[in-house]
Amino acid sequence: QDNVPAVSEYQTLTFEQDGPIARIVLNRPDAANGMNDVMTAELAQVARRCDTAAIKVVVLTGAGRFFCAGGDLKAMAASPLGPGPFVKGIADDLHRAISTFARMDAVLITAVNGVAAGAGFSLAIAGDLVLAADSASFTMAYTRAGLSPDGSSSYYLPRLVGVRRTQELMLTNRTLSAAEAADWGLVTAVVSVAELAAKTEELAVQLAAAARGSSAAVKRLMLASFGSGLEEQMELEGRLIAACADSADGREGIEAFLNKRAPVFG
Repeated sequence: QDNVPAVSEYQTLTFEQDGPIARIVLNRPDAANGMNDVMTAELAQVARRCDTAAIKVVVLTGAGRFFCAGGDLKAMAASPLGPGPFVKGIADDLHRAISTFARMDAVLITAVNGVAAGAGFSLAIAGDLVLAADSASFTMAYTRAGLSPDGSSSYYLPRLVGVRRTQELMLTNRTLSAAEAADWGLVTAVVSVAELAAKTEELAVQLAAAARGSSAAVKRLMLASFGSGLEEQMELEGRLIAACADSADGREGIEAFLNKRAPVFG
């Protein structure tokens, strides 16, 4: 179906689905989970796989000590295509994955288990919720290799931290600790590395119990916010809340509130 490979056929990541929760692990630990053409193609495929009514939460993390060290420069240098066409292909696939993650109804939790550099930084902050281990760090790193940012960072970073801080991150390659990233508003919470998996699972379970339509509406509102005028944004708010109220989950939520019981969403 859709030519999506079976779970066991992925070369650079692992995917599993447990009820409404999907888990993706970047799995090139010997290469610091660097992104080559295979990984970005597989990431685009697995993102599409998550864009389904059966999945309410997607957890994305890295295997080993790194979250993702960014683009695989060795693969870039060795490609017979030449570095420009090769990196354009990687960027296109990565961007398709991030676009799908942003547009899907499911909430994306990124669990940043270690260094997030370059496209790894970009991917980490594209999460709807970002949990970082206290040992994690964040650096753009692109200009150090004579490159420029990709992976949606030039969209999300100014919105998250402002233009001045974005310029500093991109032009100086300043490395932020997890605590600094939290202080800047780049991550949702910092937890100890020993607790990261458990805290991520706890958050995933909490969100899996929420109303799918409500979470999806929040994502749509956030994406539209910076491109909308006031009235346009309020019209979208009105249409989305009306659609939620008319849904089975909306009716259940209102009824549960009125009867002073916990809602059970589908």
